[in-house]
Amino acid sequence: MASQDWLEKDFYKVLGVAKDATEDDIKKTYRKLARKFHPDSVSDPKEKDAAEARFKEISEAYAVLSDKAERAEYDQIRAMGSGGPRFSAGGPGGGFNDAFGGFGRGGGFQGGADFEDILSGMFGGGFGAQPGSRARQPRKGQDIVSEVSIDFFEAIHGDTISLNVGNGRTVKVKIPAGVADKQKIRLRGKGHPSPDGGPAGDIVLTVKVGKHPIFERDGLNMRLVVPITFVEAVKGATIEVPTLEGEPVKLKVAPGTPSGRILRVKGLGVKTDKAAGDLLAEVQVAVPSHLEAAAMDALDKFAEVAPSENPRAELLSKAKR
Repeated sequence: MASQDWLEKDFYKVLGVAKDATEDDIKKTYRKLARKFHPDSVSDPKEKDAAEARFKEISEAYAVLSDKAERAEYDQIRAMGSGGPRFSAGGPGGGFNDAFGGFGRGGGFQGGADFEDILSGMFGGGFGAQPGSRARQPRKGQDIVSEVSIDFFEAIHGDTISLNVGNGRTVKVKIPAGVADKQKIRLRGKGHPSPDGGPAGDIVLTVKVGKHPIFERDGLNMRLVVPITFVEAVKGATIEVPTLEGEPVKLKVAPGTPSGRILRVKGLGVKTDKAAGDLLAEVQVAVPSHLEAAAMDALDKFAEVAPSENPRAELLSKAKR
């Protein structure tokens, strides 16, 4: 970028940060602005052009301020230009040489110091670098930070999606089986190209997974609540429980099973390339909301012969000091 451009553009103002902002502050501010003004984040077609222009503006500012050497050079040029002479296109009475016209015309830098030496010392050899001087390394292109929403089973089984990254470019993204909510996927070299021949940036994608009405993920395990009847809980039973694979599995409920007991099925949880979780079925005894007269009479008879212990006795005892 030419020095004239740097004199005219206030990158600190573009990002809305102070001139003494830390690298971390600059990075956080850029990420916030990039998410806000990325063309893919703007739904109104009328606002897309303005958002894209703003996105390019903040990306240009961040490219300079996030690089220590670039930022130092930028600050030097801005400081030099803020006090008076500026670089101009040239011509009578003004021009690039006038900005340093005092050197060698009255007192400063006599003898062997020439204009190229002055600039070389000021900008670290950026102007007219001599053999052996340190050349500036090409910069990596900016990352594209985005997010994608997928449904529950797409996350469980994996999928391939198309991601619009702007400028008419679409990238295929493979969502691995077992991806978790808010997990990040990095696609190296698929971001913005470098401005000076360096490697391209990355795509950093945050995955948002939709909820399921029955299953709830717990790491690689999959939980669900399974209702059973009072009779099944007391006498025991064999019940069918749904699984992620689609086909239900049969589980044995032992006699006297209380609410809250977990029945575990190995290997029927979330599966990844490296491991597989379990299916955790939490038993809950379903209490009928209405009983016919005959059922109520039978329940009364059962109450007469049922054990008389108080199921809350231990709870009350432990509550005492």
